[in-house]
Amino acid sequence: MSALEPRGHVVVIGGGITGLVAAYRLLHPTDTSHRPTRVTLVESSSNVGGKIRTSPFAGFSGIDEGPDSYLARVPAAGRLVRELGLGDELTNPTASHAAIMHGRLHPIPDGLMMGVPTGAMSLARSGLLTWRAKIRAGMEPILPSSGDHGDSVGNFVRQRFGRQVHELLVDPLVGGIYAADTNTFSLATVPQLADLAAGRSVLLTARRRRRTNPPSSDPIFETPRAGLSALTETLRARITGAGGTVNVDTSVIRVSRDGSAYRVETSNGSTIDADAIVIASPAATTAPIVAELSDDVARVLATTEHASVVMVTLRATGPDLTRFAGMSGYLVPKPDQNRVTAVSFGSNKWAHWKPHDDSMIMRVSLGRDGARTDDLLHEWSDERLVEQVIDEVRSHTGVVFEPHEHRVTRWEASFPQYRPGHLERITHIESVLERDAPGVRLAGASIRGIGIAACITQAESAATAIRAHIARAEHLRD
Repeated sequence: MSALEPRGHVVVIGGGITGLVAAYRLLHPTDTSHRPTRVTLVESSSNVGGKIRTSPFAGFSGIDEGPDSYLARVPAAGRLVRELGLGDELTNPTASHAAIMHGRLHPIPDGLMMGVPTGAMSLARSGLLTWRAKIRAGMEPILPSSGDHGDSVGNFVRQRFGRQVHELLVDPLVGGIYAADTNTFSLATVPQLADLAAGRSVLLTARRRRRTNPPSSDPIFETPRAGLSALTETLRARITGAGGTVNVDTSVIRVSRDGSAYRVETSNGSTIDADAIVIASPAATTAPIVAELSDDVARVLATTEHASVVMVTLRATGPDLTRFAGMSGYLVPKPDQNRVTAVSFGSNKWAHWKPHDDSMIMRVSLGRDGARTDDLLHEWSDERLVEQVIDEVRSHTGVVFEPHEHRVTRWEASFPQYRPGHLERITHIESVLERDAPGVRLAGASIRGIGIAACITQAESAATAIRAHIARAEHLRD
């Protein structure tokens, strides 16, 4: 066998960011001493990218309909984007600030970690909390160790800082990222909070962290100016350019063992033989696919719940919009929510989204876990959703504006909800697959973390494990 000959055949199920990165990394190993594999990627929809979608809007060639950036401080993400040649195309958010809408717009206090205070003074200066709540939060270092929080973000934060810090800071911030109700969301799946929760006191732990690892001045987020689809389309081009196959409009019905190999049956009646498989589809989709491999794994995946969100993008005009100068947007805590959960002033947040006239691009999110979203998805027309957004934003801010263009994107069952004990369940099903189907790896937002950077990290880990599996199998055959 020549050094350049591919080793084995891997089928990647799911063409979102996780599946694309897994396929790319199997074809382009970071360790050049490793041979690439032969790869077939199978995606059920008509295009790759999953929840990453960029489309023309308001005269711009690309405004994102889903996530608009990724965490730049996660090494795997930045490294991959630059490896793909997109480094010169990257930009960072402006220095604008975000707010919480509670009675009025309050700037989010400095020094927060996912909404959790890491110092007392920033809270003391904020008008968001009552003085009673500030005193309660400031008592955190002298409280005894937390009791049993049941792996719940909400329980933990209330134990350490009280109700208002949870309700007005942590729940809107964490809930905005994960479309979650933090009362029923796993603390262990929010790495920044889980790290702070490891010590007796959150504030004292944060102080020690700052002494040993001073905060970086590097930007937190970055994105290609053309939109995040530039990342997924570049990945697709690199996959096919390296000899990989990308099959869209093709659903996988089931995966089964065939001795030490696997068979992948698809909706078009074909069967693909594989030495190993990476499954990067949502949990609800994955469950029936793996049922023949393991009833246990299928059962756990089938119980994963997902939240739905609607994203309304507007180009708006009005003289009062200048009142939002310097603001990137705001979050709406549950006590103040109707339908809108977050508003992003996109033209303020991203300089390359600023129209040439005096108009503004807004992106408004509606729906989250625990809120009724099905009617927004299936019953409300686009026009009714736009009217709801206008009414709520006007009510929140007192700013009158007129929409001139709109776009409605309905993300149904798109945000996996990590219930308490999630990581233990994932560890269990991974051990079952290691025993019963060692050539199959699960990765993606339903497994070990939502967000582009987390999915890239999982994908690269899965590719490494699959290469090792194929190498072991080849060694045994030899």
